[in-house]
Amino acid sequence: MALGARRGAVAWQVKREIVILVLTGIAIGLPVALAGGRLVAKLLYGIRGTDPISETAAVALLLAAGLIAGYWPARRAARIDPPVALRHE
Repeated sequence: MALGARRGAVAWQVKREIVILVLTGIAIGLPVALAGGRLVAKLLYGIRGTDPISETAAVALLLAAGLIAGYWPARRAARIDPPVALRHE
């Protein structure tokens, strides 16, 4: 903001970084969860390793939790006074 960025642009940048982190975590975690589910299905009788509804719900819940958790830092970053931020750098 000290170089001319608007508050909305700063908030959007923080939110974009949060979304990238959440999507990276989902991209890494989903295949691991699927592999783990197949392993558990082989070890236990009558258990399915994949359930598309619960996996979709878990991904949506994680994405929503990440966005909600990232809202406050984005809001705080957009409201910070540039001279104060530069003094603490």
